Amino acid sequence: MPSSNKRTLLVINAGSSSVKFALFRMTDEHVLAKGMVERIGLSGTQIVCDDGTEEKTTRVLDVKNARDAVVTIVEHLVEAQKSRIKRKNGLAAICHRVVHGGEALHAPVIIDTNVKKIIHENAFLAPLHNPPNLMGIEACEALFPTIPQVAVFDTAFHATLPEQSYLYGLPYDLYRDHGIRRYGFHGTSHHYVAKKAATHLQQPLSELKLITCHLGNGSSITAIQNGQSVDTSMGFTPLEGTIMGTRCGSIDPAIVLHLMNHHQLKSHQIDHLLNQESGIKGLSGNPSGDMRDALSAMSAGSARAAAAIQVYAYQIRKFIGAYVAVMNGIDAIVFTAGIGENAPEIREMVCNQGNGLTHLGIVLDAQKNTQACDVPLEIQSRKSRVKLLVIPTDEALEIARQTQALLWPAMP
Repeated sequence: MPSSNKRTLLVINAGSSSVKFALFRMTDEHVLAKGMVERIGLSGTQIVCDDGTEEKTTRVLDVKNARDAVVTIVEHLVEAQKSRIKRKNGLAAICHRVVHGGEALHAPVIIDTNVKKIIHENAFLAPLHNPPNLMGIEACEALFPTIPQVAVFDTAFHATLPEQSYLYGLPYDLYRDHGIRRYGFHGTSHHYVAKKAATHLQQPLSELKLITCHLGNGSSITAIQNGQSVDTSMGFTPLEGTIMGTRCGSIDPAIVLHLMNHHQLKSHQIDHLLNQESGIKGLSGNPSGDMRDALSAMSAGSARAAAAIQVYAYQIRKFIGAYVAVMNGIDAIVFTAGIGENAPEIREMVCNQGNGLTHLGIVLDAQKNTQACDVPLEIQSRKSRVKLLVIPTDEALEIARQTQALLWPAMP
């Protein structure tokens, strides 16, 4: 068991184009440092870091992949005056966000050779995420060979999905023999905001029916009943569900066959089309899938941007209606992540588009909806029977908490 002055955890979230990090002193969950290396492999790669001072530091880098980024992050933290890892033995553990653990890994786990093998084997399910996740793990192992490494999985919270939710209408042996099923993603975020919602509402999570909307460049909606995920919009991969920044979301699978047979597209071309050129980007015609760009274009009169945003909000509404039916009622809806927290226009469209959601007891307060927040904020009208909450997510803190619970369960 680590002494109190070594209860310091480094959280690494390694992606294909960025690596985020946060350094926590877990005695009081204080953030000692946080930041990211962004635009990996592109021009303008840089590290942005907040070391607890009033100003962020930014430095341009020559970083080619997640491994290089992790090395750079560690070098920065070791050198930082206020960092707790000026000495490399100042860390209690390093915890990694890993997107896909398949059916084999659905809880936080200490990383060993077998765990890395399973992460590698599931890379085909999350090709943009698992490989850099593994690269970040191996970089940290080389830098800190004696410090425990822990993996926390995006899919873990959805391990409670019932069979009726996770099975597809395909031959059963494709699930039994090859693991083709719904897995769900953004689990750490959905779990974190669900617990925050329960605390805010002063009710046990085990007694609530919640719909959590993680809306960002990747978006997913989850039905949470009695503290457990019972349905979620993303599926076998993060491509399923609502349209997203550059992902198409759920489509008729025959479209893929049509593209292959009538447009002579190869599998890798279709993969790029569905994951990188669709969604808000594809519908709006903007060069990016960033919702801020789409909202600006809509304000400037772009009909295509307006249509893309309307489709986005409409699909979220459909999932909300479906999940109210699944759980036979609802206590609260939570909006979180970049769009969910910072785009009141989207929240307004989700709740009020068309005839609104008043038939479900969901009524938005327009004035409350425009307020900024860094703590849970209620945005429902007095007439609403359902609470509408905006809750900032903190996946890094949730990963650190799960790591602490795994390694030192007796600690307060």
